[in-house]
Amino acid sequence: MADTDTTKKAGVAGKAKEAWKEKAAASRQRDVEFTSVSGEEVDLLYAPGDVADLDYDRDLGFPGEYPYTRGVRHNMYRGRLWTMRQFSGFGTPEDSNKRNKFLLEHGQTGLSVAFDLPTIMGYDSDHERAEGEVGVCGVAIDSLRDMETLFDGIPLDKVSTSMTINAPAAVLLAMYICVGEGQGVDSKQLRGTIQNDLLKEYIAQKTWIFPPTPSMRIITDIMQYCATDVPQWNTISVSGYHIREAGSTALQELAFTLADGFAYVEAGIAAGMDVDAFAPRLSFFFNSHLDFFEEVAKFRAARRIWATDMREKYGAKDPRSWLLRFHTQTAGCSLTAPQPFNNVVRTALEALAAVMGGTQSLHTNSMDESLALPSEEAVHVALRTQQVIAHESGVPNVIDPLGGSYYVEALTNRMEEGCRDYFDKIEKLGGVIPAIEKGFFQRDIAKAAFKYQRAIEEGRQVIVGVNKYVDEGEEIKIELLKIGPEAAKRQRRVLGTVRNERDDAAVKSALAGLRAAAEGTDNLMPHFVQCSRVYATEGEMIGVLREIFGEYREPPIYW
Repeated sequence: MADTDTTKKAGVAGKAKEAWKEKAAASRQRDVEFTSVSGEEVDLLYAPGDVADLDYDRDLGFPGEYPYTRGVRHNMYRGRLWTMRQFSGFGTPEDSNKRNKFLLEHGQTGLSVAFDLPTIMGYDSDHERAEGEVGVCGVAIDSLRDMETLFDGIPLDKVSTSMTINAPAAVLLAMYICVGEGQGVDSKQLRGTIQNDLLKEYIAQKTWIFPPTPSMRIITDIMQYCATDVPQWNTISVSGYHIREAGSTALQELAFTLADGFAYVEAGIAAGMDVDAFAPRLSFFFNSHLDFFEEVAKFRAARRIWATDMREKYGAKDPRSWLLRFHTQTAGCSLTAPQPFNNVVRTALEALAAVMGGTQSLHTNSMDESLALPSEEAVHVALRTQQVIAHESGVPNVIDPLGGSYYVEALTNRMEEGCRDYFDKIEKLGGVIPAIEKGFFQRDIAKAAFKYQRAIEEGRQVIVGVNKYVDEGEEIKIELLKIGPEAAKRQRRVLGTVRNERDDAAVKSALAGLRAAAEGTDNLMPHFVQCSRVYATEGEMIGVLREIFGEYREPPIYW
């Protein structure tokens, strides 16, 4: 706690602030609501009294040291800049391979792959449910052949790759491992991340396949396998991004994401693993929205909460288990179709908040993403936005430059307090999965989204170009990327060729092995790898698991 002198000084400052506020209240005030994007009330001034209980060693510490509020590395960006990892994927593997090479040539330092909806849902491109969706929202991947094409000419021992895939994450990871084998790269050299966060699917994004229990089994199988065979791989990217995109507040994003992360820790321990064997390879994925200071405070609070609970509650002894390492993506939900060039400014502010908050990796959205997948020109501007912040702004020169700000520290404390209140509510409901089944998360997010949308419609929340400063008769004058039916035709031709050329007996044997493992208790990952080696398709592998595990159906939720 703060010492007596500090407390006395804070008390004096608090009284002076209240006297000053009376004068300020008598001054002219704009007729607007002074709240954060999340709708939280914001005081007009913050002073020592707002952080009177702040203890530097306990609550902040130094960067690279517990509780990591100020950053997870001693040197932060002076040692190495964040990874510039632009999200990319559309059409066929050939199309996305060209885009990835374009980004690498222009200074991107890590790959991030988006997959199309059929791949996300575990269907091959020739399945009837894939009709009209092949390659539209990401790249289509049906077999190892596609993964080989996607990474053709890209040495996997030289880059790290993030893959935004959840229910079929084990299959895509297995294919990636096989691409490495083909390049002569041992799996122990592979670096990257699979999102693999099924809990947030049930909460927000809704692209699940299996029910929660078998989904958690697959996740712990991945954690166990990678601990020995792919030790540099991040096995889960616990994602708040989609929770925020679904309409949550910043606090809900923080609390629900960390609750999911701790649920995975508990699942790993329940599966018989030592916490320090897998926790260092858990990473996080946050949204960076437009309320600059609220976002910075969210990132700082996340590090402190994770470090404290991993050490004190879960008994992790390895300091790497205490580190909350995270990737950030700027807020897609903040982008507007009207006046799309405004999105460049929005993205720059959000990216700056992520950097000021200490992110390890960053994707900046493109100006046209509210209209289509990003064009080459738009993604080029988005990447350059990161590079300008990195090399021209001076921001990376100092670690946690907002640390010690009365406002930011008060916000950080408030974030932690609110987060722990949510933890108590979730615990009373029986934990994360029971809370999902009871609709707790879904209702809370829906209420927040409704409140925000109503504020926009009533003009209390200003969105430039949408409900204020509107350009009547505006014509959008930027060229958009469009995915035509040719991509699906090409993809299906390749899939047909793979089926004709592969060894059918080897495929049947591998799928039978996967089925036996799924019906029993063997780790599934070696079987996914073997199925991938013989060019079994994603749809065939997921189809086997659908027959055994079934499919999840969300119960109706009312509020």
